[in-house]
Order: sequence, then C-alpha cells, then structure tokens
Amino acid sequence: MNIKKYIPALEWLPNYQKKWLKGDLSAGLTVGVMLIPQGMAYAMIAGLPPVYGLYAVTIPLLIYGLLGTSRQLAVGPVAMVSLLTAAGIGAIAEGGTETYILLAITLSLIVGLLQFFLGVFKLGFLVNFLSHPVISGFTSAAALIIGLSQLKHLLGIDIPRSHHVHEIIINAVKQFDLINWVTVGIGIGGIVLIKAIKNINKAIPSQLAAVVFGIVVVWSFGLTEHAVKIVGAVPDGLPSFSAPSFDITQWQALLPIALTIALVGFMESIAVAKAIQAKHKDYKIIPNQELIALGAANIGGAFFQSYPVTGGFSRTAVNDQAGAKSGMASIISAALVVLTLLFLTPLFYYLPKAILASVIMVAVFGLIDIKEAKHLWTSNKTDFWMLVITFIATLSLGIEKGIMAGVVLSLLAVIYQTTKPHVAILGKIPDTDYYRNTERFSTIREPKNLLVLRFDAQLYFANTTFVKETIENHIARRGNTLEGLVIDAGGTNNLDSSGAHLLEDILEECKAKDLKLYFAGVKGPVRDALERSHLTEKIGAENFFMSVNEAVNAHEKNHIESHKHSLSTYTSQTNIKH
Repeated sequence: MNIKKYIPALEWLPNYQKKWLKGDLSAGLTVGVMLIPQGMAYAMIAGLPPVYGLYAVTIPLLIYGLLGTSRQLAVGPVAMVSLLTAAGIGAIAEGGTETYILLAITLSLIVGLLQFFLGVFKLGFLVNFLSHPVISGFTSAAALIIGLSQLKHLLGIDIPRSHHVHEIIINAVKQFDLINWVTVGIGIGGIVLIKAIKNINKAIPSQLAAVVFGIVVVWSFGLTEHAVKIVGAVPDGLPSFSAPSFDITQWQALLPIALTIALVGFMESIAVAKAIQAKHKDYKIIPNQELIALGAANIGGAFFQSYPVTGGFSRTAVNDQAGAKSGMASIISAALVVLTLLFLTPLFYYLPKAILASVIMVAVFGLIDIKEAKHLWTSNKTDFWMLVITFIATLSLGIEKGIMAGVVLSLLAVIYQTTKPHVAILGKIPDTDYYRNTERFSTIREPKNLLVLRFDAQLYFANTTFVKETIENHIARRGNTLEGLVIDAGGTNNLDSSGAHLLEDILEECKAKDLKLYFAGVKGPVRDALERSHLTEKIGAENFFMSVNEAVNAHEKNHIESHKHSLSTYTSQTNIKH
C-alpha cells in the first residue's frame, strides 16, 4: 500500500523547497489574519459564540493541510455551511445553549464520517446530482437569507431567528422605531471600509481593518453606553479535548442536515480547489482524497470543539494570490490562530457585532449570481427555470427544503431528458461516405428505400416506449417504399434487459413488414449485452457493420443480387413454359 496516496503531505514535505517558504509564509499569515474575523462572524451565523469560529480553524486546518491534495485550499468555517448548521440545529435546540453547542460539535463528527466514508468508497460522484443551475439558485437564495439574518446586528434590534426572508423583513419593519442608529453607522462604516480596501488591493486583509476600526471606535467613544452590542469577553486558551454526543436520537435528528452539509460543503470545496489548481500544473486534485481529507478535518475538529468546516472561495483565492505553494500555508494559518487564542483574545472585547455583520454581508452578497441567471435565460431556458424554482423554494420553504427541492429537480430533469432522447434521421452528405442529421443539413436527403435512425442515449427501461413509438411512426411515415431499417448505434453506450426486449420487438416487426434490419457502429458494452440476450444470432452477425455507409452499401448490394436472382428465376420459368 502506498501511504503517500492517503497522506499527500508525505509527498511534498520531504521535497519541500526553500523558495516555497516565502510564499507559504506570506499566504499563511494573510489567510490567518482573514480567518480571525471571518471565523468569529461565521460562528455567529451558525448560532454559536464567536470563539467557536476560531476553534474551527485550528485542528481542522492542520489535518487538511496534511491530507488534502490541494495546496492552496483554505479550509474553515464558510457562510453556507454555517447557515445550514443553524438551520439544522435551530429546529432541535435553542441557540447559544450548551445543548446547541454540543449538537453543533456532534454535527461536525457526523459530517466528517459521511465525507470520510464517501471518499473511502469512492462515492464522490454523488455530488453530481447537484447541478450548477440548482447550486446557483440555492446559493443566491441562501446568500440573501444569510445577509438579511444579520439585520438584527446591523440595526441593533432583536429580530427572532428565521430562515425565511419575508419574516425577517416584516419583523425589521415592525421595529423600525427601535433601530440603534449608532450601531447602523458602525455597520455601514465597516461595509464601506471593506469594499473600499478590496477595490484598492484584494490582498489587503480588509475584514481585519474593519475589525480594528470597530474596536477603536467603540472603545474611544465609549459607545457601549449607547447600547452598541459588543462581542465581550472571548475565552482565551486552546480548544480543549471534548467528546461530541453519541446519543442515537440526536444523531437521527442531525443526519438529514449532516448529509446536506457533507455534499454541499464538498461541492463548494472541490469547485474552488479545481479552479485554483488549473493555474498550477505541478499537482493534481483527487476528489475522493479531498473527501477523505475534509472528513478527517471535521472528525478531528469535532473532538476539539469545532463545528463543520469546508474550503472557502474567498480565502482560497487570497491564499493563492498571496503565493501559497503547499499545505504549509494552512499550517502557518492555524499557528497564527493558535497564537491569537493564547494571547490576543482580550483585544476583541470591544468588537461590535455590527462589524461582524458587515463582514458577513459583504462576503455573502457577493454570492448572489445575477449574471448566471441572465446567461441561462439566453442560453438554456430549462436550466434557467431550474435556477429560479430552486431560488424561490429556498426563500419560501427554507434552506434544507430548498436544497432538497433542487436535488429532486435535478434528478427529474435528468430522468425526463433520458426518457425522450434526441433522435436523428440520417442522410448521406453528397460525394462523401458520411451520414448526418437531415434536419441540420439542407443539402442531404434520406436514402430512397432505407430509414436510417440514430438515438443519442442509452436504451433502458425508461425510454423504450418512446424509442419504439418513434421507430413505428417513422416506418409508417415512409410507407410501402421502405425496404429496410438501419440503426446507427454510435450514440448508444448501454443496453439493459428492457432495451434488449425493445430490439427484439423491432426485429419481429421488421420481419412482419418484410423489412431488413441493420446495425452500425455498435459499441463494445452494447455488443456484449446483445450477445448475452442472444440477439446477435437472431439479428444475424452479417447485419452488423462498422459504419452506416457500409450498412447502406450492403443493403444495396443485397437488393441488386436479389433483383438479379428474381429476374433469373422469372426467365427460367418463362423458358420452361415455352
């Protein structure tokens, strides 16, 4: 067994180059600085005390740095997973309570186990059931929910926790006269500062600048006396070893949201990892190993008071821009957070919650993908409506039901498309041996006495009825002039037992109508299925050809020979009579 395959750090650590250190150190410190305010802010989204966001970027970061195949991916709390955590646990326990915190830590363990075993059993393909339009619609809606959920901190009013946008807005409007305008000023100041710094240079830690701004303003002007809510005392010291819950009832309650987080978190992580890896040709992303690495990070974090984590878009982009060359950058980031937990937590006492809200709002509103909706409207209406339906479902039904609606929608779209595959009527391009779709080329026509069809899909139980009806309709359309049917199987990759029965029915119908049946371009897996079903011998091995042109030529040759034979027989009979 090659241990390096499962612990990629054993590959790059022994070969670590001195020239990498400068980039790794720069990236590690930059991302570490980002992680401090982001971690605290995202913990608030998850309904946890801010310090748990810092716990989530210690052990998980170290584990991923050793096991991950991406050398730039920055793992930690992200807005989406934080919101899903709050959505799942909020239905079971009251936010901020010991039970709530224990369930969040337990959720990390369950998510980690799911991801780990999905990776071990190479089931990473399951994430493909979340199509891009569905994810775009879900992400945009979730971003709105996340952003608006921070209104209570930005406005300084008490708004009941909700995952429905309309409820948040209605409650905010009802309490308009209670808004703390000093808090609003701090929050808007934070947003403006973050956006301004990003426009100047994205590599500058704008969130940290906003944090410093908020702390200085509140401390200097004594704004706590004006009811500006602050983070308060942040516990110092490293996260202690703490076992999650193993209560089977709680596990059953958390399992649906854990599965959602496991898949959504992996998809977000693998998407950004692949995007960044495309710029670097010195290593490869291995999806199933990424699942194992993320799973191990969440499992390890669960025993040190972490809630679920995954790879983040913004931090990874900054990590790459700052020069990260290996997993050492993640280890350096974790070390910086450890130093913060040991020595710097008192500095965050006067940090206003409005600043953390501004950090969140700037981060998540950037996820609202209007460009994708516009692009799909012009390029693919089906995908556009999938995006819209998922968006509306997430806003109206909530986060969990929204993503489930998206998954169901994706599956229904796939099933519908395979039940009615594309069918092409083929004709010969003049002066060539090639046959193409007659609807796409105005210069080609169908063969006089042959029907040539191509089905661009596997033949299986869900589409056999459609395929049979299509063939029957085209045979009826051609009428008595038809002498044979050629099926171009080049677009068919698989054939199940229902598909085999379909072909047998077509063969019988062709015999009943005195039509010859030919097959062209049959692929290996389909040939194997035909052999197992004994259809090859029923159809006749002589009726299988490498190309449509060969099948048509063979038919014409047989037709000529048959005509000669008929003429010869007629002549002989005439001579006998005379």
